[in-house]
Amino acid sequence: MNKIQNLAALAVLPVAAALVALPAQAAERPSCPAPSKADVRRSSAAKVDKPARGAAAMKGVRVNHIPKGFTYGQVLVNKHDGMVEYSYQWSDDRDDMSRRHRSLWVRVVCWPKATSVAQLKNAPFHIGTFSGDTTTTKIGDREVLRQGGDGALGAGVYSGWVERPGVVVTVMATPPLVPGLTKIIKGVRL
Repeated sequence: MNKIQNLAALAVLPVAAALVALPAQAAERPSCPAPSKADVRRSSAAKVDKPARGAAAMKGVRVNHIPKGFTYGQVLVNKHDGMVEYSYQWSDDRDDMSRRHRSLWVRVVCWPKATSVAQLKNAPFHIGTFSGDTTTTKIGDREVLRQGGDGALGAGVYSGWVERPGVVVTVMATPPLVPGLTKIIKGVRL
């Protein structure tokens, strides 16, 4: 089973609950990108995009630097613990175990409690927790928490920052994409 299927299996939502809860939540926090109803349905149905969507794969989020070579992608929406996780994963057709496998996962988390990068170590994310050895670095004007990928995320580098109060962004890049990770992070705009 590939990583997109693993993430999708963990991110399944009851569609009716998500469709009722998200518009009210968007009204409370207009500064946080909320998934469209169509994206909630696509996530619940584990729909795969072939070819993968481009820079505007998520409503309200722009990923201005997406390396070439991705063959498919998938939107993921997960609501839990007072937060909404909204993400897109781009991937190629190589086996997950291949050293040349390319995967990029960009996630926006609407989490009202988020105000500093230090809080990410205790964030109640279902997937992609900052539980390993982390370092903090400056990328552009962002203070970014980084750690080596492990567990469900696989090999690579996992990064995250608080874009503004209540809005967290995380990026996971597999080893072939790590050399361009700074450019990817600088290119994420909300």
